[in-house]
Amino acid sequence: MRSRFDQQLALLNRELTLMGALCEDILSKVSQSMVDWDPDLKKNIQPVAQEIDQKERDIEALCLKLILHQQPVARDLRVISAALKIITDMERIGDQAEDIAEIITYLGGRTGDTHTQIQKMARAAIGMVVDSVDAYVRKDLALAEKAIQEDDVVDNYFAAIKKDLIGWIAQQPQDGEYALDLLMIAKYLERIGDHATNIAEWVIFSITGKHEEESV
Repeated sequence: MRSRFDQQLALLNRELTLMGALCEDILSKVSQSMVDWDPDLKKNIQPVAQEIDQKERDIEALCLKLILHQQPVARDLRVISAALKIITDMERIGDQAEDIAEIITYLGGRTGDTHTQIQKMARAAIGMVVDSVDAYVRKDLALAEKAIQEDDVVDNYFAAIKKDLIGWIAQQPQDGEYALDLLMIAKYLERIGDHATNIAEWVIFSITGKHEEESV
């Protein structure tokens, strides 16, 4: 019985790892389009977004099956419940990548200094996602903590970009719509950083049984 359960836990780990890789893939495609504009970006990332959604459904079904049929002990139950939380954040990362792609499509390849800052912010947010997913795969507390700390970097980028764009709109109101589009991209990246933080916090919970919200 335990052998069968361990096999299903291993499957859960593989499926969640694959879902994390899909999130990294879609974010990479979106980030690259900020450098090399792809007018078909939204269409090109749609299959990845759909696969992320399907992975969420498959993993959720597997988790519920494990809970209902295997009666997991406390340590295993933490892993399963954390996985259910993590896939929700991963699915939202996929959604927000699609939202960014839609905005990029309308930018028409236009670039600028603020655009460069957003590219740096995107790399930082993607790094958080990579670290949080790797922390789950490796069961690495230190890497999970690193991902959480990196959220300050992403937040600082957002604050600086927001300040720059507000000043830009004041000086060049004719560019107001473009500046607001960039601000929305930055906001979505900030949210992606928040989701990566959530993933890292649930990784810590799965290992230690303690969650950040409970210690506040």
